[in-house]
Amino acid sequence: MSDDLRWRVSVHEAGHAIAFTLLGIGEVESVTLGIGSVGQVIVNRYGHLAQTEDWLTKTMAATLAGRVAEQMVIGEALAGSGGGEDSDLAKATGIALDAETSLGFAEQQPLLYRATVRGFDVLSLDRQLAERVNARLLRAETIAHELLDREGSKLMALASRLNHAGIMSGEEVRQLLGIRLDGQGDEDVETRL
Repeated sequence: MSDDLRWRVSVHEAGHAIAFTLLGIGEVESVTLGIGSVGQVIVNRYGHLAQTEDWLTKTMAATLAGRVAEQMVIGEALAGSGGGEDSDLAKATGIALDAETSLGFAEQQPLLYRATVRGFDVLSLDRQLAERVNARLLRAETIAHELLDREGSKLMALASRLNHAGIMSGEEVRQLLGIRLDGQGDEDVETRL
């Protein structure tokens, strides 16, 4: 991995780690820079949280936070945020699509269950649905941007540490953010929501 690519991936993964932690939706277990242009954040998502519409929006925000971090720090995002079915954009779009079609969170026809087979063709065929899905994605992106803007110095510190070390434990991430798992410390996760 070139120095430039390594830095970009570090920024991307730091964005995810901060969002999952400070939005209170999961415990980061590790953050790594991998082989080639791949990085990874392993997150143990909190199973005790109610899976509400707010929870879905925070999950989308954390999913988009890597891309947002790249845009904020570097000025542009890599194509790696999108592309395949396992990409950040595909995952976030899938969540937004489910909210609108099968989870009962749509403002229009919320009781109508419409199964989506993850073939995003329906978004090409239904312009109004695509607009509602996009609006959800934009709200989630705004949450990620506001969070990372507020935590800009921590984003840079985490990305720098990851860039240097190549791997960080979840405990190292929480220490850098001033958080302990029990919610005690410099910052309480619950008050950051």
